[in-house]
Amino acid sequence: MRQIVLDTETTGLSPSDGHRIIEIGCVELDDRRFTGRTFHEYLNPDREIEAEAMEVHGITNEFLLDKPSFSELAHPFLEFVRGAELIIHNAPFDIGFLNHELGLMNANLGEMGDYCSVLDTLVMARKRHPGQRNSLDALCRRYTIDNSKRELHGALLDSEILADLYLIMTGGQISLALHENDTLEADGGKELIRRITEDRPPLKVIPADKGELAAHQDQLEVIQGASSSCIWLASNGSSKLEH
Repeated sequence: MRQIVLDTETTGLSPSDGHRIIEIGCVELDDRRFTGRTFHEYLNPDREIEAEAMEVHGITNEFLLDKPSFSELAHPFLEFVRGAELIIHNAPFDIGFLNHELGLMNANLGEMGDYCSVLDTLVMARKRHPGQRNSLDALCRRYTIDNSKRELHGALLDSEILADLYLIMTGGQISLALHENDTLEADGGKELIRRITEDRPPLKVIPADKGELAAHQDQLEVIQGASSSCIWLASNGSSKLEH
């Protein structure tokens, strides 16, 4: 399955108050593996960023002055996510803003649900950890994901962190890459896991000799005398083991 882990940054909390998207970050997964494909753009919202929002993501009005508008990037963005499952933490927030941006274009582009399905990792986390904090930072601590580089919110960085979190929460491997030599490696080239291939030589089996079998039998009888319930001795009919 092709999945897109997505996050946005905005000028404020609600599109109903006229707030807009100022950053989109997406990371692509295919069959639960990072493909290396991303979609990352800063956007000129044609309005001021609220001071509270700026404290969260650190993006300034001046920085966005020469950036494209959402309408200029809508088509390549929709093509990037088309047919995928979007993975979003607190999906109603991001989807609400994206649908608002599509509506402002008056181009009959529809809504995000017309292009892809959505999986909300916040809903997933609340089901798994009821009554606990389930913010992205709290989940990183719970699942021991390193987010030390996340001093401020950023759409692409948060998408990468969420991708790691999603794969751990759903039982998949992260941060490992399959190389041509069938070895999974981490940064620095240190070998972590070697795949077992069909041409691997058979394992060598070394049978116990008569002395070892006799010693084993003697030990079973010691256990039987101490507990009166040695199941291994009983299974052998209380007779000496033979090879």
